[in-house]
Amino acid sequence: MDSKPSIDVAVLIERQKQPNRWEDWRFRIVDVVLDEGLFGASARVLRDDGRTQQRLHPRLKVTLHQDEGEGYYLNLSSGAPVWFVMWRIDETDPSVAWPELVTLSYNEAGRLLDAQERVDNAPLPAELCSWLQSFTDAHYRPEPKQRKRPASFRAPGER
Repeated sequence: MDSKPSIDVAVLIERQKQPNRWEDWRFRIVDVVLDEGLFGASARVLRDDGRTQQRLHPRLKVTLHQDEGEGYYLNLSSGAPVWFVMWRIDETDPSVAWPELVTLSYNEAGRLLDAQERVDNAPLPAELCSWLQSFTDAHYRPEPKQRKRPASFRAPGER
């Protein structure tokens, strides 16, 4: 197995114009799909009715790293594995947003959130769950839990 397997993905971001009186724009991650080279090299609008726009952002690489094994394990064991997408809004034009990074590591997503980045998620398809599970099984072993006996169960001399 390759020590750093990777896949290319495309992120679909939806933009709503004035969804309420307090926001001019609202963005959400709609989906993350495998990019097999059919989407081109640059972002493109798939739908725009003047109020809602969907833009596809291709050519984002997701690379698995051995030292992120715990983060992959936590994502897989959550019951609903997801893609984590870190995205940004253009400071000069707040009607423009783009994905910066896609990861499968729960820990990496947490570090990004701690750094005040925007991180949303989208469901991970079952076939990619098995790909991630194979990598995680090969490169990560959860530490066994250390059970501590309550003091009341120990002999008086051991307390």
